[in-house]
Amino acid sequence: MTVAIYGRKLKPKVKEGVLLLFKLLVEKDIEFVVYEPFYEHLQEAFGISYTPKTFSKRDEIDSEIEFVFSLGGDGTILDTVSWVGALETPIIGINMGRLGFLASISLDKITELVESIENGTYVIDKRNMITVEANHELFKESPFALNEFTIQRSDTSSMITVHTYLNGQHLNSYWADGLIISTATGSTGYSLSCGGPIIYPNNDNFIITPVAPHNLNVRPLVVSDDVVLSFQIEGRTKKFLATLDSRVETIDNSFEIAIKKAPFQANLVRLNDMNFLNAIKEKLNWGEDLRN
Repeated sequence: MTVAIYGRKLKPKVKEGVLLLFKLLVEKDIEFVVYEPFYEHLQEAFGISYTPKTFSKRDEIDSEIEFVFSLGGDGTILDTVSWVGALETPIIGINMGRLGFLASISLDKITELVESIENGTYVIDKRNMITVEANHELFKESPFALNEFTIQRSDTSSMITVHTYLNGQHLNSYWADGLIISTATGSTGYSLSCGGPIIYPNNDNFIITPVAPHNLNVRPLVVSDDVVLSFQIEGRTKKFLATLDSRVETIDNSFEIAIKKAPFQANLVRLNDMNFLNAIKEKLNWGEDLRN
């Protein structure tokens, strides 16, 4: 078995868990390749002594890799998804950040995790994704996202108008600071903070959520993800921002953008005792009331 390990800079407090992961991989005779900048960080910060193969480009993650370990928080998971792309290699998110909603496996589960992938006693959650197309180059390396696509005003400019079409038919012109198009997985992210609903992650939906809309009767809308959503943007300034998960690009009103479901999915590994309902209770304090 060969696995890839991806991550960003980690805090000193997680050193013990990281070293344990590498120790167990070696003991179980599981080969591993490490993202080169991350390996250099591990050498400098944790004094890691292993000398594995490294990778630095997306096309160096190939079909021989059986799992990709994502060491960090939810942002690291989103980065990892952009590296894996259409390969659909299962991603194991080990939470070394704060929230850990997508990166759901905690450090105290490292031993159980390694045993689970060795014995096949794990669950894979298949998650739909978004892909973006435009009349100008946009997000060339990885034009897809697990959580959301957004159009936003730039800096402190005035609100923008996003003309939105569903399968070519005019849906609405949103006067707002921006617009979020979220997957069901992303419903617990940026969309939720802007008043969007929580959608069970295996539902086939997009959520259209305006950011600070000028018209107060405009509310988030849930649609099927088998539609094509397209956009044209207007505003007093010439530049706007488009984001795709953690990636940002600058666009202008000449861009015509379309969003649809990606032709592939993200495969997120979880242990048998973890599920979405537990996550929203533990991570989002779902249903908690100090009176009770």
